[in-house]
Order: sequence, then C-alpha cells, then structure tokens
Amino acid sequence: MAIKYTVPGMTEKNATRVIEILQSRLHAHNDLQLTLKHVHWNVVGPHFIAVHEMIDPQVEAVRLMADDTAERIATLGGSPKGTPGSIVEERTWNEYSIGRATTQEHLGALDLVYRGVIEETRTNVEEVEDLDPVTEDMLIGHLEKLELFHWFIRAHLESAGGELATANAGSEKEAAEAGATTDHEH
Repeated sequence: MAIKYTVPGMTEKNATRVIEILQSRLHAHNDLQLTLKHVHWNVVGPHFIAVHEMIDPQVEAVRLMADDTAERIATLGGSPKGTPGSIVEERTWNEYSIGRATTQEHLGALDLVYRGVIEETRTNVEEVEDLDPVTEDMLIGHLEKLELFHWFIRAHLESAGGELATANAGSEKEAAEAGATTDHEH
C-alpha cells in the first residue's frame, strides 16, 4: 500500500515501514483483547472470580492500545486494518486453543500468549528507535502495561521459590498443563 502523505520530517519509506510494524501490533492487540475476553468467559474453578475480575481491566487497556495503534497508523498516512479477516489472514501466531478450563490452565496458556506479544513488541521497539521516536515512545508505553499484566498472570504460576511452572512450555496446551500443576501446590 502506497501512502500519499505522512507526518512532516519523516520519509515515506520510513513511514511505510513503521505502518507495517504498527499493523502487526494492531493485529496482536485486537487478538489479545479477544483472547482475554474469551478467557474471562471460560475460566472455572475455585479462583474463578479473582481471575475473572483481573482480566477485564486488561481487556480495556489492550483495547485502548489497539485504538492508539490504529490512530498512529492513520496519522502516518496509512489505513489501519481491524477486521477479523485481516487478523486471521495476517497473524503470525496460532489461534488460542484453550476452551472451558480451570483458571490455572488459562493462566498457564496466557503466560505464553503474553510472552509472544511482549517479545515481538520489544523487537519492534528496537526497529522503530531510529525510524520514529513517537511510535517508539507509544510502544514502550504499551510494553509497560503488557509486562505488568504478564506479571499478574505469572504471579499465579510462580512457586514460593520463584520457579515458573510454565518456564519450559512450548505450546499453549503444554503451558495450560503446567499451570494446572500449580493448583496442587497451594
């Protein structure tokens, strides 16, 4: 997609690359907010209400991140894509695979989800550092919140000795199974 204009002082080439990066973040934010809402609706077990209520503020914050990201794309002269089809077509990750499950299983799987979103965002921050300090600042602000939410999730998966149950999980299902083992420790 060729842009017709961008912000003063930025080349069209740099703006185009920043828009591509932001579009991947927009897809990740839209997917994350829907995944978090899915978890909110599908958690069960003795810790249900605590996790149910912890998730909704995360949904709202990630929704705002998506809005910030889409507006930055438009500011740079791009056209943000926020349709479900564009997310599915362009995402680089698999669909969230856990349905109705215990809070610990969902938290285990969410550990992996957050890990992926945060790692990719950190990579994007490094790339936009020289291209656009405004986008860099916005992404760093998003990272601060994402890392905080990730800590909230991980606190439920950590042993008193500081070991993370999901540390060696390579898939959501493995992370869910590892998270389920933390229920027996409490």
